[in-house]
Amino acid sequence: MMSCMQATRLISEAQERDLSLPEKLSVKVHVMICTGCKNFSLQVPFIGQAMRAYANGKDEESKI
Repeated sequence: MMSCMQATRLISEAQERDLSLPEKLSVKVHVMICTGCKNFSLQVPFIGQAMRAYANGKDEESKI
C-alpha cells in the first residue's frame, strides 16, 4: 500500500502534470482510507489557486 509520503507527493505533482492511471488509482485508494491525506488533497488546489492569485497581483485589488 502507498505511504502518506508517496500519496502527498503525487497529490502535489498532480497540480503540475497528469498522473498515470496506476498513480491515480493508488492515490484514490489511499485517500479513501487516510483522513490526513484526504484533507491534504482538498487543501492543495486552494493553496495553488491562492498562490496564482498572489503572483498575478489579485491580492492588491482586494485591498483597494
